[in-house]
Amino acid sequence: MTIRVGESASAPSFQKAALPLLEDAQLRKNVRHATDVIQRKRGVVVAETPDWQELRTAASAIKAHTMRHLDHYLTQFEKACTAAGGQVHWAADADDANRIIVGLVKRYGGNEVIKVKTMTSEEVGLNDASEREGIRPHETDLAEVIVQLGGDKSSHIVAPAVHKNRSQVRQIFRERMNLPDLSDDPEELTAAARRYLREKFLRVKIGVCGANFLVAETGSVCIVESEGNGRMCLTMPEALISIAGIEKTIPAFQDMEVFLQLLPRSATGERMNPYNSLWTGVRRGDGPQHFHVVLLDNGRTRILADPESRQTLHCIRCGACLNTCPVYRQTGGHAYGSSYSGPIGAIVTPQLLQMQHGQSLPFASSLCGACYDVCPVKINIPEVLIHLRGRVVREQKSALDPEALAMKTAAAIFASRARFEAAQRLGRIAQWPFQSNGWMRNLPGMLGNWTRVRDLRALPQQTFREWWKARAKAGNTAATRKNNHG
Repeated sequence: MTIRVGESASAPSFQKAALPLLEDAQLRKNVRHATDVIQRKRGVVVAETPDWQELRTAASAIKAHTMRHLDHYLTQFEKACTAAGGQVHWAADADDANRIIVGLVKRYGGNEVIKVKTMTSEEVGLNDASEREGIRPHETDLAEVIVQLGGDKSSHIVAPAVHKNRSQVRQIFRERMNLPDLSDDPEELTAAARRYLREKFLRVKIGVCGANFLVAETGSVCIVESEGNGRMCLTMPEALISIAGIEKTIPAFQDMEVFLQLLPRSATGERMNPYNSLWTGVRRGDGPQHFHVVLLDNGRTRILADPESRQTLHCIRCGACLNTCPVYRQTGGHAYGSSYSGPIGAIVTPQLLQMQHGQSLPFASSLCGACYDVCPVKINIPEVLIHLRGRVVREQKSALDPEALAMKTAAAIFASRARFEAAQRLGRIAQWPFQSNGWMRNLPGMLGNWTRVRDLRALPQQTFREWWKARAKAGNTAATRKNNHG
């Protein structure tokens, strides 16, 4: 079984990947500016929504209900979609999904596809798989175009090019679109992208998209977007292929009422998405005449089987947790080594990869809880992070791992008052070379990672218990003397 989530299987640990990014002042400035803008807009539109918390609660309940009965709703979706003229395919993993989609493109005689932005296709590595088979994928989302033409990787769930500023975009367009006189004026950059994409919309006959929601009741697929490129990809091609994670299912069309209020406000700070596209099957003479949905598992049923982390599948990919996360705002998305970055990526990626890769990601968090506060479907990300940290320790760390040995030693010391007090006495002696004015400086080995960036007080020369004993002894001595002189 092959499960790909971007480059996670070969990516370095988060700590190693983050170090060079922390030194990139321009990247950090770009990320902070973009996330600040989105957060300010989100704050305004959320504040004017009096039933915001009720909407969050409703969305969480809908998702929890759907996950409990996912088998039923997936079967219902397949039946309704097929009845409307669509075809449903089931993909167990990334290889299955890529084989199905590449096979469909070849069936319809294509060697190019136009794509709506889809995180799921990045998860399975669809672009690379297509190119190996001689099929050229064209991204059409503006940010994805920037990333693709720049030979870069996405760094944000909603805004993949958030780490680029307009001067950097201008340079990419100048080189890849052969526009040497292009300025960095936003309108001129957008016009250049529009001309570049329009030719592809009119020529390429096969479209690939993801799905924000799959409506079980009607067999409908919904995509929300802000630019109109999605609408072009959904109406112009002769064949349309949608790849969607099985967790994107919702029971009924009426449930859209809740999610279409939450998603745009959380994702981009808009009251509604400029383009909400829904389609059900095919209709002769109207839009694509061949419609396929690839339902992707790729590790999701294992997450579903874990009651502690099942809420991970509630995510609607709004990116709000990234915009508020103090860790993401310092490193950007590339440090996560995955198509899913930020707090949600820290819990999605290691689980999709069966906890065999990305084990450092659950530790890429301060557990401040900001992600939980902004999540529109109330995913308690810090709770899941703690659960996954426990799994990493239990399942991945060797008995000889230095941290594991340290924890076992600490447990043995804390289990005995005598051992604890002896350790305190030894600690006061051992700390002498490393303390200065009551603070620890430059501890050796792994401990140096702490004192290099944090303050650590030295152990006091007298513990509270020792002080209490000395006080009691002094009191008893004074009372004895008083009695003797009485």
